[in-house]
Amino acid sequence: MRALWSLPKAAPALLRHLAAYAELAALDIARARKEIGTILAITAIAAICVLFCVFFGCLALIAHFWDTAYRVAAIGWLAGGFLLLAVILLLYRASLSRARTPFLVDLERNWHEDRVLLERILSADEE
Repeated sequence: MRALWSLPKAAPALLRHLAAYAELAALDIARARKEIGTILAITAIAAICVLFCVFFGCLALIAHFWDTAYRVAAIGWLAGGFLLLAVILLLYRASLSRARTPFLVDLERNWHEDRVLLERILSADEE
């Protein structure tokens, strides 16, 4: 019953905390959007560059080996090189994903801290 009577006194503090939680959530969302945008932009630019390098490299190798007995081997080596490049890029992408900051981590941490304080305040009112 005492918790109900102390609610009007605690309402401004609770509203400030709710506003702070909304601000933390907005900051976490902005950080996540920035990280994801950076990763996507770097990936797109690198993919375009790699694509052009691959096209010109393939063209050069096939032109060099076209009239020789090594033309099938050259195409096989190109395929193997692309497979190796794809594996390396997938491993790099996985390491970037592991290094990202967890989504809404600041909000969660502050909520746990405030929940402990709120439980102490409400348990002190019940005594």
